[in-house]
Amino acid sequence: MNKVGNNMLKQIRLDKYLADMGIGTRSELKLWIRKGKVKVNGTICPKPEFKITIDNDEVCFDGKEIIYQKYMYYMLHKPAGVVSATIDNVNRTVLDLITDKQGKDLFPVGRLDKDTEGLLLITNDGELAHQLLAPRKHVDKTYYAKVRGEVTGEDIRAFEAGVNIGEDYITLPAKLNILKSDFVSEVELTIQEGKFHQVKRMFEAVGKEVIYLKRMSMGGISLDPKLAPGEYRLLTEKEIEHLKSNNK
Repeated sequence: MNKVGNNMLKQIRLDKYLADMGIGTRSELKLWIRKGKVKVNGTICPKPEFKITIDNDEVCFDGKEIIYQKYMYYMLHKPAGVVSATIDNVNRTVLDLITDKQGKDLFPVGRLDKDTEGLLLITNDGELAHQLLAPRKHVDKTYYAKVRGEVTGEDIRAFEAGVNIGEDYITLPAKLNILKSDFVSEVELTIQEGKFHQVKRMFEAVGKEVIYLKRMSMGGISLDPKLAPGEYRLLTEKEIEHLKSNNK
C-alpha cells in the first residue's frame, strides 16, 4: 500500500498515529507503547509522545507495519442478518465484520436492508460518500433479485417510466433485465436512488414480491466474486480513483 503523498514530512505523536489508524484508544495505546508493543524503524519505542515523521518512519504494532492513511476504503460482501450501521445495541453491524480495520470513524456508504446481501463500501471519506449518495448525482446501483411472480416486458416498461412506491413518490427511470421469468423470476435491476426498501417497493408496485436481494455493483465498482458473505478487502488504487473520478 502506498503512503499518502500529501503527508510528506508531517509529524504526529506516536499514540495519535496509531489511534488514527484504529488500533486502539489513546489511553490503551499509551499503555501498549510503554509495554514495548510498538517499534519505530525496527526499535522498540516506549514513548507515546514520540514524534513520527509520517512519510519517513516505519511504525509496527505487534509485528505488523501500520501505514498511516487519512482515508481508508473497504469493499465488504455484506451477509444477511447484519445491519448497515456503525453501532447497534442488538444486532451485529457491518463494522463488526472488519476485524483488522485500520482508520478511525469508519462508516458504511449508504445502507442495505438487514436481509439484503452484497456490495457495501466502508470508508471514513465523507466527501466520497456524499458523491455516491447525493440524489442529484444519479449513481448507478445494480441488484440481483429473486422475485415471486412472473416478471414480464410490461414490468420492464413500467420501471423505465417510473413506478409509484407510495407517498405519491414516482421513482426515476430504472433498467430491468429479466434473467428468468417463471413463478419465481430472476432479474437484474439498476436504479439511481436509495429510498427505504426501494427495490422491494418497486416490485410490490407491480404486484410481485422480492424474496432474495443482493447488490452487485455501485458507482461502477462491482462486488469481488472472490469475497464470500462476511468477507472484505481494501479497495485497489484503481477502484478508488474510478469512484472519485466517475462519480463527481
